Amino acid sequence: MKVTIEIDCSPEEARRFMGLPDLAPLQDRYVALLQKSLEQSTQAPEALEAIMKSWAPMGEAGTAMWRRMFETATKPGG
Repeated sequence: MKVTIEIDCSPEEARRFMGLPDLAPLQDRYVALLQKSLEQSTQAPEALEAIMKSWAPMGEAGTAMWRRMFETATKPGG
């Protein structure tokens, strides 16, 4: 026997139903701080480089891993 249940709700409704916290204010604050740091780093290229390195997990090894993954995913027939 196979039973299928389909629930039609928005992500916000699902979040509330599951009892998960609303992280929108935290995300808004994080994005604002990120924008501010990026605006300030345009005057100092080395600061922008430091920010980009901090976003890449495991430094250059992580960047290489993502590059290989995207190359593999976009290869014809791959």
